[in-house]
Amino acid sequence: MSAELSLVLREKIENTIRNLAIDAVERAGCGHPGAPMGLARPALEIWMNYLRFDPRDPDWPLRDRFVLSAGHASMLLYSLLHLFGFDVSLDDLKNFRQIGSKTPGHPEYGHTPGVELTTGPLGQGFGHGVGMALAGRLARAQFGREGKGPGHHHVYGIVSDGDLMEGVSYEASSLAGHLGLGNLIYIYDDNGITIDGPASLSFSEDVSKRFASQGWHIESVSGEDVEGIQNALDRAIEEEGRPSLLITKTTIGYGSPNRAGKSKAHGEKLGEEEAKLTKKALGWPDDPTFYIPEDVQKFLDGLVAAKRTGRKRGDKNFEDWRRTHAALAKEWDSARKREVPENLGELLSEELSGVEDATRKHSGAVIQKLFKHVPFLVGGSADLAGSNNTRIIVAGDVDPSSEDPFNGHNLHFGVREHAMGAVLNGIGLDGTFIGYGGTFLVFSDYLRPSIRLAALMKVPTIFVFTHDSIFLGEDGPTHQPIEHLDTLRAIPGLTLFRPVDGVETAMAWLWAVTEAKGPVVMALSRQKVSAPERPSSFDNVAVLRGAYSLSEDSKEPDVVLMASGSEVPTIVGASKVLLDEGVTARVISAPCLELFQQQGDDYQKSLLPEGVPVVAVEAGLGQGFLRWTGKDGLILGIDRFGESAPYADLADAFGFTPDSIAERVSKLLTS
Repeated sequence: MSAELSLVLREKIENTIRNLAIDAVERAGCGHPGAPMGLARPALEIWMNYLRFDPRDPDWPLRDRFVLSAGHASMLLYSLLHLFGFDVSLDDLKNFRQIGSKTPGHPEYGHTPGVELTTGPLGQGFGHGVGMALAGRLARAQFGREGKGPGHHHVYGIVSDGDLMEGVSYEASSLAGHLGLGNLIYIYDDNGITIDGPASLSFSEDVSKRFASQGWHIESVSGEDVEGIQNALDRAIEEEGRPSLLITKTTIGYGSPNRAGKSKAHGEKLGEEEAKLTKKALGWPDDPTFYIPEDVQKFLDGLVAAKRTGRKRGDKNFEDWRRTHAALAKEWDSARKREVPENLGELLSEELSGVEDATRKHSGAVIQKLFKHVPFLVGGSADLAGSNNTRIIVAGDVDPSSEDPFNGHNLHFGVREHAMGAVLNGIGLDGTFIGYGGTFLVFSDYLRPSIRLAALMKVPTIFVFTHDSIFLGEDGPTHQPIEHLDTLRAIPGLTLFRPVDGVETAMAWLWAVTEAKGPVVMALSRQKVSAPERPSSFDNVAVLRGAYSLSEDSKEPDVVLMASGSEVPTIVGASKVLLDEGVTARVISAPCLELFQQQGDDYQKSLLPEGVPVVAVEAGLGQGFLRWTGKDGLILGIDRFGESAPYADLADAFGFTPDSIAERVSKLLTS
């Protein structure tokens, strides 16, 4: 093939991508055609000549990852997936943004083959990609040897002005530069346009200096300069000690006579007339729509075949590593399969029954035990490890100043809660390590977008949130969560544990590492909490039913008292006060309302008999219990912010004492 023909064919492939985006957006009546049109050339270069993948096996562990952080440009990714042989058909492209299609408005992980993560909320793809790159480096350091084994791949991505404006990208880029993630390469689509108009209306910083100051390798190149893009990518790959940002000048809406370089190319269809004018300008036929020239598909089919041949070479090297390092290969396989001892629950809960302590302390003790049996655990804290008790004492740190920077399991996120959530999700998406991260529950607000995406993607990230109520005390209302338990419980697919003691904490961790199909929150106390006495028939597995009785239940109760965490001992005390008054109260510990909701009707009714009032107690809003209290029950919670005081004084002031609870229950029963 001559150089001239190659250039002509390249442009034809690029125009195929552009026009597929135009046609899909026109057919849907909405979408973002401009970015795919402007990014066709640099994106095609990555996919043709750099990205390692096998479309028949999208989960091939040695593949490079591609992150479209600018998720509104989804038709760029869908067109590439179709053209490069993934299970995304032409009909799927035609059904862009329609219910049940593989081509939703923004890319969704687990929904569309070849999509590595769900993007759309700007900045999140950027942060998740950092986590993917970190996971790759961890895998290479801990399992790879002599340039072979897992973790020898790159994470490529496309980020936008909007991504760089969002705060999460600043946090994530700072962390990536600090860690020296040389396997991370982002193309910054510097088209100078936002939905409201020129980016200069709100964005005038020197991006190059910003990222250089954070330790990134910087390249600047025109998005139309093929050779320049290639050279920039080559230099980025050679840069192993720093992440790379390729500042790429593109024209949004490339080829459109009246929309190119304008904000109207961003978030709306071109319109029938402008679409025709654009196709004419690009030398493209009006009819048929969704047109793919034969020579384009033939060339790309050949390229895919070559990539599959490359996959075979990669697999051969991988098998060489397996033979040479059989023990490491076995450990890696165990991590990928999430293999744990059958008696892990017993191992984790040993010596914790009856121990009075803060559940954050219990959690720290469980983490130490867990790591002995689950060595693929990695995690840390947003500069609160000593308070969150998240440090694995026997494991090393991930530390760029050390001789082997990534041969550790303790992650130091710094005061970067937002990035911590995204990075942890990226680690989980990589598939080798289970990631966890800690901060105070009140600061879960900073992580909420990442928590929500974890739920949407079904990524089992573990969020360790300590200081779970007003009973953290003197730090006062800025640090005391009120609404947070309820707002987290409201996220579909999120499982929240609020344990009362070491046994419940151990079982919560067991469930998180063995059963979770989505994110898990551990809501843990700062203050010591008394361990409740349990019936002789109690089995630890009852914790995993979400709720269970602490009473011997010799007769039908007059009332059911229900709580989680630190309020459980309070309702135990209230039940004794009520008993002295001739009222029989059944006490229910409910460490996980989500798991309790999943139990059968018979089990739920065995704890909460019909016709018996239910009183739920929680040192927060407590509205998550409304399903169980109903109209005849009562929620004793908090409907205002807390105060700064010792926790015992707060319990008195807010009515969370056995006597106060018993008094309010008595009023309910006699009203």
